[in-house]
Amino acid sequence: MTLKRDAAQLLVVDVQERLLPAMHGGAHASAQIGILIRAARHLGIPITISEQYPRGLGSTVSSLLDAAAGEAVVLPKTSFSCFRTPALAERMSALRTQRRSQVVLCGIEAHICVTQTALDLHAAGYAVAVVTDAVASREPASKAVAISRLVQAGIVPLTTEMVAFEWLGEAGTADFKALLPLIK
Repeated sequence: MTLKRDAAQLLVVDVQERLLPAMHGGAHASAQIGILIRAARHLGIPITISEQYPRGLGSTVSSLLDAAAGEAVVLPKTSFSCFRTPALAERMSALRTQRRSQVVLCGIEAHICVTQTALDLHAAGYAVAVVTDAVASREPASKAVAISRLVQAGIVPLTTEMVAFEWLGEAGTADFKALLPLIK
């Protein structure tokens, strides 16, 4: 699968105030997620942000909400899989009816909410890509096992730079020039 900007949607999973500090490599993953959000926003790709039990775990980290600049739909959940939360499933389905069946997935924790969401979306017929440098878990081994499991299940592993360049499709455009500082 090659990502296409007019077929894509970005799903950011549970990058919250009380969760992020406990993640191994969380700061790096959060920075990469910020790049994905800015790129998606610039290219008109819909952004959905989930928050796991925000009353207890806090809201999405402010740097990511700032990057979204009000262009993301933020929805709470208690299910580990976003796709098992009716409001999130409805959002994903509504975007799919707009021919946005490619879900680019990032967030935390890689081995729990990201994995369960990816597997559920894949089973429902979405084309799912997990951005490996934009996911994190408390333990590096948990992230590694999650990525391995997802690949075996047919989920596409990508990096932030791969996503950005596939969404762009070509160099020398105004969009390329606008996004280049994000990925340099």
